[in-house]
Amino acid sequence: MCLAISSLALMAGAMHGPKGNRVTGIFNFDNTYARLGRNYSQAQNPSAVAEPRWIAWNDTLAERLGWPIDWRGNDMALAALAGNDQLPGADPIATVYAGHQFGSYNPKLGDGRAVLLGELVTPDGARFDVQLKGAGPTPFSRGGDGRSPMGPVVREYLVSEAMSALGVPTSRALAAVASGEPVYRNGAEPGAVLTRIASSHLRIGSVQFFAMSQGGDGLSELIDYTVSRHFPVALEAAIANDPNATAASVLLDKTGQALASLVAQWQGLGFIHGVLNTDNMLLCGETIDYGPCAFMDDYDSAKVFSAIDTQGRYAYRNQPGIVHWNLSVLAQCLLPLLADDTDTALALAQATVDRFPDQFGAIHEAILAAKFGLDRFSANDRPLVDQFFRALSEDNLDFTLAFRWLTEQASGAVDHSPLPELFEPSAKLRDWQNDWQDRRGRNKAPDELSVSTMQRSNPVVIPRNHQIAQAIADAEHNNFETLTSLNKRWQKPFSWQSGDHIIAAPPTAEEVVQRTFCGT
Repeated sequence: MCLAISSLALMAGAMHGPKGNRVTGIFNFDNTYARLGRNYSQAQNPSAVAEPRWIAWNDTLAERLGWPIDWRGNDMALAALAGNDQLPGADPIATVYAGHQFGSYNPKLGDGRAVLLGELVTPDGARFDVQLKGAGPTPFSRGGDGRSPMGPVVREYLVSEAMSALGVPTSRALAAVASGEPVYRNGAEPGAVLTRIASSHLRIGSVQFFAMSQGGDGLSELIDYTVSRHFPVALEAAIANDPNATAASVLLDKTGQALASLVAQWQGLGFIHGVLNTDNMLLCGETIDYGPCAFMDDYDSAKVFSAIDTQGRYAYRNQPGIVHWNLSVLAQCLLPLLADDTDTALALAQATVDRFPDQFGAIHEAILAAKFGLDRFSANDRPLVDQFFRALSEDNLDFTLAFRWLTEQASGAVDHSPLPELFEPSAKLRDWQNDWQDRRGRNKAPDELSVSTMQRSNPVVIPRNHQIAQAIADAEHNNFETLTSLNKRWQKPFSWQSGDHIIAAPPTAEEVVQRTFCGT
């Protein structure tokens, strides 16, 4: 089935044009997904909490969103973002989706502990979902309480904001609110609500629900909506090049590119997502759902943190392959919409999925070139890079600090930084350094350029697991100073600051975090 550009242009105009914006009160909400109807979501107000209290408020993000000044960090905002009141113009819903969880298909998941308040249109025309996570039961809670313990809220607030500062596409955290109520998991834990901001919450699992659980009913409407929201320019260009181009082919292509770039950036930072289920993969290519995530300390390609990933399915080294597999699931769901002819649809889907490894590889190699200070990455550089990671693995060296040590070696600033207190290179790494310096000596780009690129690619600080654990422990005792100070420091991750001999330090043996938990 070929989609006419006129119908999608009309839909895009309804989303992005001034006539489509429904301005209610002082919030510019335009809740297009809610207007798709009950097949896609169900009306759902958040559940009130007993004693809301601020954990954190993100005024920088509020400014980016054009959030009204009268609703910033005050009692009105607290009530609304706890679920006790409603923002003017909001149209709260819980959305339905399905998903493969650890390889097994669940035909109906949905927002079991999240309520989408609405879509906020910023002064510059950008559109963002405003969602409360931990806002109480919904029709998709499957008997759960719909609440979140404070720990996962603190973790997601800190890590998502740090990821944004690191330049990785991600959902954001506008606020965190303590509920004043216990949440029962292994025992009683204090509860909290996160205000999450994302370009949308449309997932591979959203497509799966309509393609697999509903037999295709409602699928074409979802794809039209998604492409008009995220990729309207790409669709227009595709149809100009090929009148038979479809919204589904554009969605598959653009999502594949976005996810290849995203997982390459994760690998470059030593980030382990933890639950790469298809329902946790946004079609727009942003990182979402930070439940059991973690950054590596000592390098280990088989590293797993999530307490529920007992088989290592989502280990660090497996992430590119898992994202590739998830993309293939999306391709299978889109087959009926890719072309009228089955063989043509299969060929198109296969070609798009087969491009993923090369797309990931090209981006990942560019990231490695930047991190190692190389003008380009060639096949001849692979043994050098492999030897570096082998030295890190065999000698239990810190991933982040090893790369920053290279950066300071290249700039000649090791002794003018806290690194001598933080990182001791092994004999293997020092031997390897000679080959690395020889390779850098063959760069065709100026040395100043490669050094500045390294400085922008190798962070000084990352969200360390033991520091997040301390922030959670303090928050559970109503002390939010650790969260505040860590979040402030992690907003400028690529340059040294006073006190970094403490905050940039890897964990001691007693501080090492082996397992992380999602809180469901």
